[in-house]
Amino acid sequence: MTMKRTGDSWKTADEYGRSLPYFTVNLLVRDLQRSLAFYRDVLGATVTYSDADFAALKVKDLEFMLHADHAYDHHAWFPDLTRGERRGLGAELRLFQTDPDLIESRAKKFGATILQPSQDMPHGWRDVIVSDPDGYTWAIGTALGSQCPHGNG
Repeated sequence: MTMKRTGDSWKTADEYGRSLPYFTVNLLVRDLQRSLAFYRDVLGATVTYSDADFAALKVKDLEFMLHADHAYDHHAWFPDLTRGERRGLGAELRLFQTDPDLIESRAKKFGATILQPSQDMPHGWRDVIVSDPDGYTWAIGTALGSQCPHGNG
């Protein structure tokens, strides 16, 4: 694994790995800083740690990570990553109990791709679907009839 980080990480890989919950998400991204901006500015994620190779984030109670492509240069996926194809096709990451209108507004403000504007859906949710810089799709919403204050986005 190629690492561009200089100095020590916030935690050892072993320490961080053992601290993760039963389910988490790891997304491989072309440009770590650009992706961090999307997650922080559009989804309101807290950046727990980041360096040139890796970032640990949290949105609500969901802990997830981003790895720069170069960190996977010895992985079987690497040749596919370098072709520049869209990522995440067929997977939809869902974040509920979050105001979709607020997320749509942030997406517009920061130039993120909106795949579906906020709307009431037949499945009982009002949601928006946005795409991160690498094409990973997020459906974000709240149950119809519930109050989701704008500060809870």
